Amino acid sequence: MTYIETSDGTRIFYKDWGPRNATPIVFHHGWPLSADDWDNQMMFFLLKGYRVIAHDRRGHGRSTQTFLGNEMDTYAADVAALTDALDLKDAIHIGHSTGGGEVARYVARAKPGRVSRAVLIGAVPPVMVKSEKNPGGLPLEVFDGFRDALVANRAQFFLDVPSGPFYGYNRPGAKVDQGVIQNWWRQGMMGGAKAHYDCIKAFSETDFSDDLKRMEVPTLVMHGDDDQIVPYADSAPLSAKLLPNAILKTYQGLPHGLCTTHPDVVNTDLLAFIRS
Repeated sequence: MTYIETSDGTRIFYKDWGPRNATPIVFHHGWPLSADDWDNQMMFFLLKGYRVIAHDRRGHGRSTQTFLGNEMDTYAADVAALTDALDLKDAIHIGHSTGGGEVARYVARAKPGRVSRAVLIGAVPPVMVKSEKNPGGLPLEVFDGFRDALVANRAQFFLDVPSGPFYGYNRPGAKVDQGVIQNWWRQGMMGGAKAHYDCIKAFSETDFSDDLKRMEVPTLVMHGDDDQIVPYADSAPLSAKLLPNAILKTYQGLPHGLCTTHPDVVNTDLLAFIRS
């Protein structure tokens, strides 16, 4: 297995497949998952001739189960360390959910020439939590509930989320895929409880507004309008307004985990954007 080591001694696991001289695509996973959540997209783009890279965020998957640094500035610094180690140029960065926040924080600060395009899918920016500045957000009590459930019984919580709202399996007539649920649970339980606990604050309370304004590269914003995890109205359209060079694609009836439930739709639109 392949790792880099960051300045604070954290080991970050990553996958790096495909020709080294091909256009690199870097995938950023959501909470509390791992690089494995991108298997479908990585295989799709690998077979199209791209170089595909995905890492396990610190505290997640096969990376170090960190006690400290479980916040967006450090997440972005870890990405910068990885892209420096691999010397990636003109890379396309694609982030889902929490990974979309990580993309925004990284791309806004990336060295010149490192990034050519960005994609935010079901992503947490601009900011999730409700406040006077963000009246349409989710109350803090929602995220307190996440933390309480994680501490009380993380294993059960990590079954409840994918069995219900994450993939829209709680909707009438939904076709439930037990393999998908078990794979979500497997990825989640590989990570550290402390890092997962801290990350809830990172994805819910971080304000990415300034990051979005600084992202000058073409950016595709993709979001299902039946997203029960990151509600559509307070995320995608607001992010698109802040981005200098945005394309907004809204998917009627699709859930938060649309990369898994509808990979044919997502992959086709990603490829079109990358080739445009």
